[in-house]
Amino acid sequence: MKRPYLIILSSLFLFFLSFGQLLLAQEKFTVADGYKGIWFTLGQFSEYGDKYSGGLGTYTAKHIPLAIHAPEVNKTFFVYGGTRSPEEKHLLCMIGVFDHHTGMVSRPVVVHDKEGVDDPHDNPSLALDEEGYVWVFVSGRGRRRMGYKYRSREPYSAESFDLVSEEEMTYPQPKYLAGQGFLNLFTKYTGVRELYMETSPDGMDWSEDQKLVSIKRNGDKNAGHYQISGQHGDKIGFFCNWHPNGNVDLRTNLYYFQTTDFGETWTDSEGTVLDVPVVNLTSSGLVKEYFSQKRNVYLKDINFDAEGNPMALYVEGIGHQPGPENGLRNWHLVYWDGSSWQDHLITQSDQNYDMGSLWVAEDEWTVIGPTADRPQAWGAGGEVQVWKSFDQGKTWEMSRQLTRGSKRNHNYIRRVQQGSDPFYYFWADGNPNEFSESHLYFGDSEGRVWMLPYEMEEDWVRPKRWRNDLFNRWFSR
Repeated sequence: MKRPYLIILSSLFLFFLSFGQLLLAQEKFTVADGYKGIWFTLGQFSEYGDKYSGGLGTYTAKHIPLAIHAPEVNKTFFVYGGTRSPEEKHLLCMIGVFDHHTGMVSRPVVVHDKEGVDDPHDNPSLALDEEGYVWVFVSGRGRRRMGYKYRSREPYSAESFDLVSEEEMTYPQPKYLAGQGFLNLFTKYTGVRELYMETSPDGMDWSEDQKLVSIKRNGDKNAGHYQISGQHGDKIGFFCNWHPNGNVDLRTNLYYFQTTDFGETWTDSEGTVLDVPVVNLTSSGLVKEYFSQKRNVYLKDINFDAEGNPMALYVEGIGHQPGPENGLRNWHLVYWDGSSWQDHLITQSDQNYDMGSLWVAEDEWTVIGPTADRPQAWGAGGEVQVWKSFDQGKTWEMSRQLTRGSKRNHNYIRRVQQGSDPFYYFWADGNPNEFSESHLYFGDSEGRVWMLPYEMEEDWVRPKRWRNDLFNRWFSR
């Protein structure tokens, strides 16, 4: 027979254990007091500053997507890399909600605290399943830091999440196909950066990781790739580059691969079935050859026309270091027209890590990016401009400048999946030359811009509208 005091102690222990778990759960899903983006420096300096640095809350181009509009509830869910205060570089993987009915934005929720990591390579990406559950895929960094998958506890809710898995997963790019499940494209540092996929019918039980691309020349010890991926109906496609012997500073060439049967087979743009992993440098998936020209390729965004033909936004130039010795970088639109690849110049900017997004309508194609090289010249980002083409990408004109007179460079303008005005794209700012605050912004298809509230006293707040005038002032919407 148990002694009474042991029963009391056991009960107290269980009570405090449950209470402690509740506190941990509450701490894990802390509601933040505003939208504070992460600032980061890679620390690879040359005469004209860091290879890249600044406000990187919507970094990288390989985290896809960051935002999804759910028409069922008319809300946009979006994730980003945040931090705890303007004095810190402590990475928090955050999620926010914009309510299109009210025009208000929620307090952001901390889905995952990276516990001292300041590197936005660990930023999250997003998925939404057919039942409305919100999935957050938190990136790891090779085998040094693990990646995580979370699912919301309620459909169309970003208030709390359950941890589903912890695994090696960098640059997650989840896709959800109704009636089939998830296909997640990601990177593993197996050689140095190799491209993988996994599938799941429900997000809970996942297939074994399958290697997709591992290109090496004769004599190379390592492979290396970055990818950007997109979805058009049942078609999932991705563009990737190649890193000779795994050297990311020599990234070059442009390849495209796709699947229409949930990853069972992979083909090139003409439908030729490929053996995976792809290892051949001259694979039929080769879109543009830049290696012999000693030119670098930086991938930005992928989209499809109405027929499902793929296209990509990318930047190319000589050299990986910033500054005038490597010249201006060329922004390109490459497009499969149904029979061949077409490649057209859009504009130029001063940094390899200037990043924007691509929209495709029947007669109007749009690129929004930081292509005006101010205020911090040669640093990543700049002032945001809108470029339009009305002839399927052959010619482009700058139709509008969204920001001007800014204190900090804007960068990583990210397209919302199924985007709806006014939250059609969003991005962050930051000074690439020195540690600074980083604010987050969003804009609509007409070029109007709002800033997400840096400080919040209420659970829901109406963001302030930005007007480009001589005084560079803030006005309420």
